[in-house]
Amino acid sequence: MPLQLQRPIAFIDLETTGTNLGTDRIVEIAIVRIGKDNSRTNKRKLINPEMPIPVGASDIHGITDEMVKDAPTFRQVANELKQFMENCDLAGYNSNRFDIPLLVEEFLRAGLEFEVGSRRLLDVQKIFHLMEQRTLSAAYKFYCNKTLDGAHSAEVDATATWEVLEAQLVRYPQLGDSVESIIKFIGEEQIVDFARRFVMVNGVEVFNFGKHKGRPVADVLKSEPQYYDWMMKGDFPLHTKQKLTEILNRTLLKKP
Repeated sequence: MPLQLQRPIAFIDLETTGTNLGTDRIVEIAIVRIGKDNSRTNKRKLINPEMPIPVGASDIHGITDEMVKDAPTFRQVANELKQFMENCDLAGYNSNRFDIPLLVEEFLRAGLEFEVGSRRLLDVQKIFHLMEQRTLSAAYKFYCNKTLDGAHSAEVDATATWEVLEAQLVRYPQLGDSVESIIKFIGEEQIVDFARRFVMVNGVEVFNFGKHKGRPVADVLKSEPQYYDWMMKGDFPLHTKQKLTEILNRTLLKKP
């Protein structure tokens, strides 16, 4: 069953120096862009992370410092990548918790706003976990009846994710054939910041960590304004700080 698209969708996979959204960097990015007519365009780039790649990370994805020493930095290719994903919904495997948050961080570090609020975020892993609960390699074997050769190569993983989704549409007709119907079926998260330091509770942003966990962010900023300064100086992801500032500004603009 072909996916019925109202606008293009970009399947993203990253290989990185690690898993910390605030400090780790991209070393490889692959984007499989599916047009409204289901045509496919691939873009893959090695990225110089401007930091050493830990041996543990290289052991997983096979990318070494030597391989990226002459590659462009993310800042140098950021505008090209942003244009390639223009007007696209975003998809991937565990992408809502890792790939998209880290990609947003890299754009912010490069001084570019990569807006995600108007895009649909489709995490194919959520379908798999909801239906079968296994890994990407197992998903590829289960749905596509093929072995995933070259796993942890960004382009291989992004392409495999697209193939898995196509097979899922055939296996589970209840998913429908559009991004909207799939997200309606698997549920759409109300994301405040991608690091999930804040969560939405009854339409209100509340802290999801620390001594103020469960309290509305706006209330804390009113009663303890120094907490804003502490977070802005701390080792929190830029996207978290951006959202905290948005909440502060909105709070200050409210009339008493």
